[in-house]
Amino acid sequence: MDPYGLRRVVSPKGVLPQRADVLDPGLPLGDDELAIDAEALNIDSASFRQMEEAFGKDPERIGAEVLRIVRERGKMHNPVTGSGGMLVGRVKQVGPRHPAAEDLLPGERVALLVSLTLTPLRIDEVREVRLAAERVEIRGEAVLFATGIWARLPSDLPENVALAALDVCGAPALVARHARPGDRILVIGAGKSGALVCAQARASLSGSGEVVAADRSEAALAALSEIHLVDRTLVLDATRGVETLERVEATGGLFDIVVNCTNAPGSELSSVLAVRDGGTVIFFSMATSFTSAALGAEGVAKDATLLIGNGYVPGHADLALDLLRRNRQLRAHFDFRYAR
Repeated sequence: MDPYGLRRVVSPKGVLPQRADVLDPGLPLGDDELAIDAEALNIDSASFRQMEEAFGKDPERIGAEVLRIVRERGKMHNPVTGSGGMLVGRVKQVGPRHPAAEDLLPGERVALLVSLTLTPLRIDEVREVRLAAERVEIRGEAVLFATGIWARLPSDLPENVALAALDVCGAPALVARHARPGDRILVIGAGKSGALVCAQARASLSGSGEVVAADRSEAALAALSEIHLVDRTLVLDATRGVETLERVEATGGLFDIVVNCTNAPGSELSSVLAVRDGGTVIFFSMATSFTSAALGAEGVAKDATLLIGNGYVPGHADLALDLLRRNRQLRAHFDFRYAR
């Protein structure tokens, strides 16, 4: 048994696949592995933003860069941001000792809920790059280890809507774990993870406390206000820590919980400054420098709990999908942005 996929690590030997420079996706399927006919990559927001900035939002050049990275590394692991994304496809083969051997059948469509940075992947063709969805349609094959998590694509939600939620399902699950009635919660970033976090924060607060969204895009904030996911919004640039602190102090004071969902690097200090002593900051953005967050908190003498946004929380996929099912306005928000 090789539950962590160590045999597929080419270099450096002895590390886990996520830390590896190169994986080998071409080895014969192990008894405890799952083979997937890969159809699409939902690229991590920080990674996609970096490629857009580097290649001028040119779909062909972005597609070529994804292909280059995967061919060089055997996985989609952006060397600049260190992040990857997630994958969707059809089950091709299930090893007899894989935990899903009695549950999954060839041909079933699934989303892999582990990062592309540790998923052995071969791309045979890049079919389309969809900039608005941060999605790359491909033809290829991927491997899921025995410890990898996955989810069947639900039949009652449009595929792209379900994928958008599954891509960031760890974020609202962490908020559900930490938020309590009466908390004041600041969500930095008004994208798909920010919307789900705001929806879960609303549910967790049970009509008490406050949910505030912050972003530099007035349009993105207006969209969350229109569907009543937030009590108020703050237009600000989270890369400017001092300005963020001044805005927060002038409009209600520091927060019990700050959730960082922005894909912009350099927002760590704003998150730390906006939380009260004894509060909690959840960094869900893969653009986060955890060194900057920790040393920044030390430098401003902020006694706060800093949490790395682990993408896995038990039940996270069902929780995110149920948010869409229960909240019609949130569902409409996702349908408008991601269903196409």
